[in-house]
Amino acid sequence: MSHLRRSMHFVPGANEKMLGKSLATHADSLVLDLEDAVTPDRKDEARDIVAGWLGDVDFGRQERTVRMNPFDTPWGRKDIEVTMRHAPDAYVVPKVSTLAELEAIDAEIRRWEAEYGHPEGGVGLILVSTETPLGALNLPTFTQCGRVIGLSWGAEDLSSAIGAIRNRDEQGNYLPVFAHCRNMTLLCATAGDVQPIDTVFVDFKDQAGLERECREAAWMGFTGKITIHPNQIDPVNAAFTPSAADVQRAERLVQAFAEAEAEGRIAFAFEGEMVDVPHLTRAQRLLARARAIAEAEQSA
Repeated sequence: MSHLRRSMHFVPGANEKMLGKSLATHADSLVLDLEDAVTPDRKDEARDIVAGWLGDVDFGRQERTVRMNPFDTPWGRKDIEVTMRHAPDAYVVPKVSTLAELEAIDAEIRRWEAEYGHPEGGVGLILVSTETPLGALNLPTFTQCGRVIGLSWGAEDLSSAIGAIRNRDEQGNYLPVFAHCRNMTLLCATAGDVQPIDTVFVDFKDQAGLERECREAAWMGFTGKITIHPNQIDPVNAAFTPSAADVQRAERLVQAFAEAEAEGRIAFAFEGEMVDVPHLTRAQRLLARARAIAEAEQSA
């Protein structure tokens, strides 16, 4: 895991007050937003302010990402040029539709890496990858771009694009087409060896609903979630951090496998269930994630 991304928190571009508050949170990544949080008449101003933040502000352990405008808008290319003066750790790319678009963004970033003297390939791309119907269909190709380090997904823009009246049913569950996009984001991210990051939970007053959705996402294999309100950050971090009980059980399981292997066994009964290699792999991954989180928090 190249960077801890349990919580990726949106900060409206050019809002100094909200940036200050976000720096004081436990968010793993801050997403400095130049897209939806900024009106067209303020794009240039916000871009310059965000570029200044990247150069002047101490973000501590928090990852510095910029949500650029879509590359095919009047602002996308300029977003990269200006903010690459003090390169962010990654760009969050909205409304991705094709691999060719990602390759064009990659080439543009490479151009400014060379111009400003930054290491080639040092800036990653985290994609909001299902906000257009074409993007949802092309999702399996996106990790072919070597700069991609994470995949998230979006339900709100996709709802608008396909003419959906809503994206959840009366119980709060995603309707089938949106659940499909969520599932495919997870599968395509893990198949491409990049981080799967669950989408935003828009009802920021529904804490119980947020916690329920985070638990489900973590069970499925997502490594984090996008947040839009400071009150969402700590519950999100908690959901994507292995519990002490889970860590202890994983440690016992790994030890039991070592003992069983010494006896020539690879499948055996453990604490009331039969276990074999997939259970060992899952336990090892959980322990690796717990170590990475502990190391990141100790360095904060």
